[in-house]
Amino acid sequence: MENVILAIHLVLALLLVGVVLLQRSEGGGLGMGGGGGGAMSGRAAATALGKVTWILAILFICTSITLTVLAAQKAGSNSVVDQIGAPSARPNVPAVPAGSDLLPPAPTDAPLAPPRADN
Repeated sequence: MENVILAIHLVLALLLVGVVLLQRSEGGGLGMGGGGGGAMSGRAAATALGKVTWILAILFICTSITLTVLAAQKAGSNSVVDQIGAPSARPNVPAVPAGSDLLPPAPTDAPLAPPRADN
């Protein structure tokens, strides 16, 4: 179920990007774009691409909320904040057991490096 909604979500995202890129720029945010002339009404007529953009945006938000709800149900009731003060799940075990062969060798009087051979 989650994979199907995720696939739909990705397709909606790609379609939404494509539809937005197909639309004509009406703003002058960067001083560019095609102006609509001097007589622009306060409420411009919605074009077909504008309607499609709204529909895709609403569907995209719906799939986003659905995926969030599904992920929250899978996560369970554990919180990271709850785990901060919780004791560790591992018991306190010494790193190297006493009397083990894993102990480092006792220090000797032998040099650490072999003597240099002078020619």
